[in-house]
Amino acid sequence: MSNLQTEAFSAEAIRSSELYNKDLAPVPAVRRTWGTYNYAALWISMSVNIPTYMLASAMIAGGMDWKQALFTVFLGNVLVLIPMLLNAHAGAKYGIPFPVFARASFGVLGANVPAILRALVACGWFGIQTWIGGEAINAMLIALAPSWAQVSYGPALCFAFFWLLNVAVILRGIETIRFLQGVSAPFLLLIGLALLLWARNKAGGFGPMLSNPSKFHSFSEFFRFFVPSLTGVVGFWATVSLNIPDFTRYARSQRDQIVGQALGLPATMTFYSFIGIAVTSATTIIFGEALWDPVKVLARLGHPWAVVLAMIALLVATLNVNVAANVVSPSNDFSNLSPRRISFRTGGLITCAVGIAMQPWKLMANYGSYIFGWLVGYSGFLGPIAGILICDYFVLRGKVLAPQDLYRRGGQYEYASGVNWQAIVALALGVGVAFIGLVVPPLRVLYNYAWFVGFAVSFAAYFVLMSSFRRLNEAAN
Repeated sequence: MSNLQTEAFSAEAIRSSELYNKDLAPVPAVRRTWGTYNYAALWISMSVNIPTYMLASAMIAGGMDWKQALFTVFLGNVLVLIPMLLNAHAGAKYGIPFPVFARASFGVLGANVPAILRALVACGWFGIQTWIGGEAINAMLIALAPSWAQVSYGPALCFAFFWLLNVAVILRGIETIRFLQGVSAPFLLLIGLALLLWARNKAGGFGPMLSNPSKFHSFSEFFRFFVPSLTGVVGFWATVSLNIPDFTRYARSQRDQIVGQALGLPATMTFYSFIGIAVTSATTIIFGEALWDPVKVLARLGHPWAVVLAMIALLVATLNVNVAANVVSPSNDFSNLSPRRISFRTGGLITCAVGIAMQPWKLMANYGSYIFGWLVGYSGFLGPIAGILICDYFVLRGKVLAPQDLYRRGGQYEYASGVNWQAIVALALGVGVAFIGLVVPPLRVLYNYAWFVGFAVSFAAYFVLMSSFRRLNEAAN
């Protein structure tokens, strides 16, 4: 049989599998057209968003000075870039999305466990972004009609309206998402720069804006806040560090995706975070309190039409980031549950429903619940998954996968009825050690380092368990 006949046979075998649909299919070489610019632009468009601003501004509200906050953001993004690039490799090499990549280590059915954990986090982010959009609509209506502030269910109605707008975009499909990506990042950059110039003018220049000292009186006091803050920064993109194959499956080469991501992620996150840091520092001078929510700052611009224009720009940008960053991945993850029944659109609608159920208004109640509850908390689940994926692909398999077996039952990724229990046990150990600090106060440091602790424990546990599993199999044969 010739190579062409073999490839055709393999493709047909994959298409007929119950584990296949067109959204999860390997991307053929002719469709892998993303270059360095595309990946840099992707990160610019995803990093320039309101939660990025709030991540940095929350550190100012928590007591850091601007240098401490900026260093924490930069270091966290350099650290998360490492697992990002490692997990990206399989997507670029084999053209496969994250749920399919996870089948190699967790089993063709067991991969649903990390996929759903990742999807639930994305649902939470979807809810958070939708809540921010609802806040923007509410502020815009108050600027146009001040009496709207007296409507008791005003914020809830605005949230529901923006949620429906997201649903409409999802139903229209991926082309609408691509259009929004092209126009959204400039809007948020303009909003950020406008806020920065406004704050500089109101505060009397950059000197006064950035003169607020740290509230921490000793290094140990600072370090107690720094550690969970750093974990929160890593956790911020720990989501995409797992599902990055969803994007790198379109890469022309490994070099394109590596250079593009390295250029786009740390620089953009640090730059936009600086805007959040500077403006939040200025609000302590202008308003006498640190306002970490940019919607609340924009609502105080004064002129109603300035508020309206700012909110419209924020809405368009938030809509894009929400759908691009928080719908693409969970749609694929939910589709992986039942590829023949759940399409991309159906997965997107599930994401919308779960996003409401996760009550984003509670996650965004204050900077403490945002960083220490949400970001650090979910990183304790995602760090262990990253440890298992990287150990399996780079250490145990030497970057070699059998793509056809990822789409069929009974192949080398079948394990025990489709589940690799070694991976499940390693995941449970990593999560358990990371979260023990929540119930055992003397071990709180383990929770503060949740992503790092979970990654290390699961990486080591998976290596030991799989090495023993292979020895037993070899002995049995």
